[in-house]
Amino acid sequence: MSVGLVWFKRDLRLRDHAALAEAARCERAFAVFIIEPAWLQSFECDPRHVDFLLRSLAPLQIELKQRGLPLLVRIGEAVQVLESLRRQWGVTHLFSHEETGPAWSYARDISVNRWSRIQGVQWQEFPQTGVVRRLRSRDGWAARWVQRMEAAQIANPVGFRAPQGMQPDRLPTLTELGLPEVRLQPPAGEAAAWDTLRAFLGGGGRDYRRAMSSPLTAPEVCSRLSAHLAFGTISMRSVHQATELAIEHTADRELAYGLRGFSSRLRWHCHFMQKLEDQPDIEWRNVARSLDGLRPGDGGPWGVEAQARFDAWCEGRTGYPMIDACMRQLCATGWLNFRMRAMLVSFAAYHLWLHWRAPGLFLARQFLDFEPGIHWSQMQMQSGTTGINTLRIYSPTKQARDHDPLGEYVRRWVPEFGTAAYPDPIVDEKTALKYAKDALYGQRGSSTARAEADAIQDRHGSRKSGLPSTARRPPRQKMPDPGQGVLF
Repeated sequence: MSVGLVWFKRDLRLRDHAALAEAARCERAFAVFIIEPAWLQSFECDPRHVDFLLRSLAPLQIELKQRGLPLLVRIGEAVQVLESLRRQWGVTHLFSHEETGPAWSYARDISVNRWSRIQGVQWQEFPQTGVVRRLRSRDGWAARWVQRMEAAQIANPVGFRAPQGMQPDRLPTLTELGLPEVRLQPPAGEAAAWDTLRAFLGGGGRDYRRAMSSPLTAPEVCSRLSAHLAFGTISMRSVHQATELAIEHTADRELAYGLRGFSSRLRWHCHFMQKLEDQPDIEWRNVARSLDGLRPGDGGPWGVEAQARFDAWCEGRTGYPMIDACMRQLCATGWLNFRMRAMLVSFAAYHLWLHWRAPGLFLARQFLDFEPGIHWSQMQMQSGTTGINTLRIYSPTKQARDHDPLGEYVRRWVPEFGTAAYPDPIVDEKTALKYAKDALYGQRGSSTARAEADAIQDRHGSRKSGLPSTARRPPRQKMPDPGQGVLF
């Protein structure tokens, strides 16, 4: 008898779910989500992530039960849990989506692959984004992205036959997992993802391009889909196709303009994830190795002074009100618009002269929408360590003038600004930036660095050619500068 097991990871949905469709072919089938200690104990995990996960699992478990598929939720290491289920229920097939995750999940998947071969369990993985496994060349990647995103969505499977006597598990609570309660969380789950998308496509995205850069207006004009895409409560293909359909049928030219800008960023989402898939060590090592050791904290301790700068940055007390306001909003809500995220990283990397790894781990815990491939690629790009991108240095003074001219945003999050309780600037901006620019441009100008940059561009650089002329896609407009963001 064939017994299929669907292993849910970051794909918490029914619609457009290849693993579920394949499991429906088995004589018996059930599903599992594994809450892994390696994840809970990782430096990038935060209670806000676990809370969003549990609130996404709850409606999914109900929907699956109605279709005859019990969803078990187990706590433990993946191989141990899978082996226990194999022994108890006779699992013969394992179905899941591919995952481009941090080092601990990569090591986990290697162990599961070894286990499946030893036990004779057929493990089948399916892509769910534009990321290509074992990609040999970036040439043609854009065309492959379009092909995947334009393919028909997978219909919701029905008619599952569960092993006799199996019932869904009760979901654990945050308290039972030893975690504190979380506040200010957005709605979670597949239904919430689709409600969010419909609201954006139905008119919410009209001012997307014009108002996404200001922290005052971005919460209302951005799609707010990034967490849903990160947890897979909606598929990238569903978002792409729904967006293209909305562009095609709307008579509102302003809305169409905004949605085209949004659509192009869906490609950049997968473009940056592909970098981590191709080179997993960008999570902890400079892409441009010629820059190794340039900043404190790169390959060794960073000393008392650097630690003090880092702590002030994390706590929103740098003496730069726009920086501190953005950090406080992020820590309180788990969300911040892309330009302000880039400004935070730029300030840590250039003004404070900190290596990107520790700030990146801190931000990973704050971002509800933490997506490893995007996150580490952007941390390096905004820190100037890719070797191929222009140095993007954001002046917090200019950003405040451009995007919070009346000081409304700063007053909301830094009410003590302008009083004796607010600290003086932690560094002098002109002096700090001169030091950073001299150091980086000096390193990047060497013949070794230029040769390295050519190799990096060949491996990771975007390709603007290779898109089929008949494909239905937005690049009627110019592809955006990757520095302009992949946050939705």
